[in-house]
Amino acid sequence: MSKPIKVLIAKPGLDGHDRGAITLAMGLRDEGMEVIYTGLRQTAENIVRTCSQEYVDVLGLSLLSGGHNYYFPKIIDLLKENGMGHVLVLAGGIIPNEDRKSLKEKGIKEIFGPGTPISEIADFIRKNIKGEDS
Repeated sequence: MSKPIKVLIAKPGLDGHDRGAITLAMGLRDEGMEVIYTGLRQTAENIVRTCSQEYVDVLGLSLLSGGHNYYFPKIIDLLKENGMGHVLVLAGGIIPNEDRKSLKEKGIKEIFGPGTPISEIADFIRKNIKGEDS
């Protein structure tokens, strides 16, 4: 039996709304993944430290406050600086279409908006983690 995919769901910055992040965390757990939720108002450094300490496969970043162009690239840079460039980074929240291309170019693998079925996100994760069956 293989180990479950380990996912960290994080809320960087001052965003105070976490209903979607909590719903996703519970849904991915129901999909058989091991999920850690950091809670609100996390720094980029704390998120990356938790990724390292927990040996996660996937980092899901959720942001609704408009700071995605600052926080997401900073977190990706810190992951790479700390030897964790292999972590699959996903984003969710309110991300304008005009920002999506540049975020993907900086290392966000996929961006999921409000209302995306959890099964779709879980399937994407499974298909993008090496060694896992789809």
